Amino acid sequence: MLEWSVAIGAIAFVVLVVYLVLTLRKVMTTLAETEETLSDVRKSVNGITEEAEELLNEANQISVDVKGKMEAVDPLIESAHDVGDMIHEVTSSMKRTALDKNDRKTVRTQESQPVQIKLK
Repeated sequence: MLEWSVAIGAIAFVVLVVYLVLTLRKVMTTLAETEETLSDVRKSVNGITEEAEELLNEANQISVDVKGKMEAVDPLIESAHDVGDMIHEVTSSMKRTALDKNDRKTVRTQESQPVQIKLK
């Protein structure tokens, strides 16, 4: 009976070892696939990083270009604003002059003395 117990224990141990070897082989295959996948992911991330850096550089160049163009246009806009202010002042002055002339009309009598009449 002791011999049978030892034989059954040895067979169980061999079966266990075979099962462990098969499991370890599957684990090794999975690890190899994982390593390959991670390598592909690293390559993809590096590519995306390079594209993002290029995009940022182009955005910075566009920003600098737009800023330079805005600085070049600023004096023109200020000049247009100044011209608008001058036109407004001239228009206001002309309105005041026209209103002052319409409010007072001079009528001369026979004695050549001016008489002012206020019209509404």
